[in-house]
Amino acid sequence: MSMQITHLGSGSRGNATLIRTDETTALIDCGFSARQIEKRLSMVGVAASDLDAIAITHHHSDHGKGAARARLLWGCEVHANLVTATKLLLEPVNECRTFTSLERVELGPDLSVLPIPVPHDGAENVGFILSNGDGMRAGMVTDLGDSTDELIRHLNGCSHISIESNYDYSRLMNGPYPDNLKRRITGRGGHLSNEQTATILEQVSSPELRSIVLCHLSEKNNAPHLAESETLMRIEGKFDGDLRISRQQGPEFSHWIGDGVSDKIALTI
Repeated sequence: MSMQITHLGSGSRGNATLIRTDETTALIDCGFSARQIEKRLSMVGVAASDLDAIAITHHHSDHGKGAARARLLWGCEVHANLVTATKLLLEPVNECRTFTSLERVELGPDLSVLPIPVPHDGAENVGFILSNGDGMRAGMVTDLGDSTDELIRHLNGCSHISIESNYDYSRLMNGPYPDNLKRRITGRGGHLSNEQTATILEQVSSPELRSIVLCHLSEKNNAPHLAESETLMRIEGKFDGDLRISRQQGPEFSHWIGDGVSDKIALTI
């Protein structure tokens, strides 16, 4: 049994990640229009009508704006916590299955997610720990200003981690953003810097971790080579798997975790 993880696009203008197991096809976040979702799914041979479920991390438009339309068009279940559902104008029970943090949510017969609360201003945001029911786990974490002990505990032992590496501190501080916005981004409820992300990955790197995707990079305050080099410097000697950068325009690659794929972690599409 395996799990396929494909970022359809990641950044401030939209986020969505395709998760496929033997029996389930799902999205983590739906921050693009229905047309964009259909287009990006088609690039990896998936029809939008095949979607069984969508799990939303939080209500910000770049993560959840397409969920209501997707439910109507494709008949897939939408899962979110109560605050997120309310802010996305999704009626609990009838239009959205609501969950609470640390409550395991079944997206299909062989795919579940565990929502982990993370700090992010103006939103009741969660990261997700995905499980395929066969002992394989993957972490999906974006839009948080700091780590938590709970998050570290659940990321330990994951075979795959997708995590935001939003900004380079020097670029942000010397860039054009006003001071109040810089303070919000660097605050506990803002976003992770390259250094913060590298520190988290250093804490959770283990032989079980086979692939990492750095995502949600700021187009103005970061660069792929800066995010990648910061992480590699910190996890050198602890990680020998595949490290990729997810960009706004995707999909560009997939990762597989599970039986028989340990020697083929990433595949360019």
